[in-house]
Amino acid sequence: MQYRIDLSNDEVPTKWYNINADLPVELPAPKNSEGKDQIGTLPQIFVNECLNQEFATDRYISIPKEVRELYQRLGRPTPLVRARGLEEKLNTPAKIYYKREDTSPTGSHKLNSAIAQAYYAKKEGIERITTETGAGQWGTALSLAASMMGIDCTVYMVRVSYDQKPFRKTIMQLYDGEVHASPSEHTEVGRKVLAEHPDTPGSLGIAISEAVEDALTDEKVKYTLGSVLNHVILHQTTIGQEIKLQLEKVEEEPDTMIACVGGGSNFGGSLFPFIKDKIQGNSDTEFIAVEPSACPTLTQGEYRYDFGDEVGFTPLLKMFTLGHNFVAPSVHAGGLRYHGMNTQVSLLRDLGYIKPVAVHQRDVFAAGKMFAMCEGVIPAPETNHAIKAAIDEAKKCKETGEEKTIVVNFSGHGLMDFKGYASYMDGSMENSK
Repeated sequence: MQYRIDLSNDEVPTKWYNINADLPVELPAPKNSEGKDQIGTLPQIFVNECLNQEFATDRYISIPKEVRELYQRLGRPTPLVRARGLEEKLNTPAKIYYKREDTSPTGSHKLNSAIAQAYYAKKEGIERITTETGAGQWGTALSLAASMMGIDCTVYMVRVSYDQKPFRKTIMQLYDGEVHASPSEHTEVGRKVLAEHPDTPGSLGIAISEAVEDALTDEKVKYTLGSVLNHVILHQTTIGQEIKLQLEKVEEEPDTMIACVGGGSNFGGSLFPFIKDKIQGNSDTEFIAVEPSACPTLTQGEYRYDFGDEVGFTPLLKMFTLGHNFVAPSVHAGGLRYHGMNTQVSLLRDLGYIKPVAVHQRDVFAAGKMFAMCEGVIPAPETNHAIKAAIDEAKKCKETGEEKTIVVNFSGHGLMDFKGYASYMDGSMENSK
């Protein structure tokens, strides 16, 4: 039995896959809000090439040679591993595979887009990039990528995660990133929020507004995003393309594919190359997006136009949303506390290609602990959501006797999340609603 499927360096994809080319219906376009021109300000906010990729309709976009070389240097391709210990623990006939994006230097999938965005910023003469981060994986990845490109990086980290995960901040600073707890005193947006809600835990919507405001102050500064937008997911499709090749090597077809979902980057990056096959009528795979019950965007949100940030710097995007003023409770999965969702993921959810599932905090930590005991790898709280759903699917197979192949995107490790695990194990963790 082959427990680990590896690829050679030469098998790192040479192109990113763009789902825009294969959507079954036209994607609803961004809109300006009344009396404003947010669309017109996008070139002031974003790196030009990233903006070009955002609206591209080409099925494949070539990965620059320098970016691909950095992918290879920093750990791509990543292994696909058979979770045999977990299968035995569950006594299930299902096969469970997990794609180990935790093996990157920053411990998650986020580096795939951070490298690309920092590369394009440097190429266009940008001197500093700004961003938001929830749990810290994106801020960490972008700080490293910016350092490697020789440009400065400013990160606005959601306050609750800034407090819960102090060593994420330390890692960003090791990579020479500048980190502020959001809301902060460094922007007009932050000062206003603090004046009205001094004890707020913060939100990704607020942090995005701060980072965008910062970028608008200087033409040599641009904003970069760690999830939500199409160009970010585009860069993440290296994951799904590698999974395809790895499954081919062991002659497996996935019956169920699972990823956690906050803004959509690891979900779309790992699953869009497979959803393409389903759109074209060549697959019966089920795609499950797992979110926290404390921030149930896909399961309870409305599919409508809304801002991507708190203040309304962004255009109105048609997406599943809980409202741009929504502030999620302080759960440990900080990367999944976003009010909205990527527009492509939202459209595919609305059309029935994606099945959303919401799970509770203590349940996901229980799943993460079981996984760690069986496989030896400690998952991030966000990743635990996908693992919880995979365990549930494997249990169903035990009941029915079906020998399904289940594939999970293991989006990141939990080695910076011991506060959460400790609170789960000592019984002090509150469950989400």
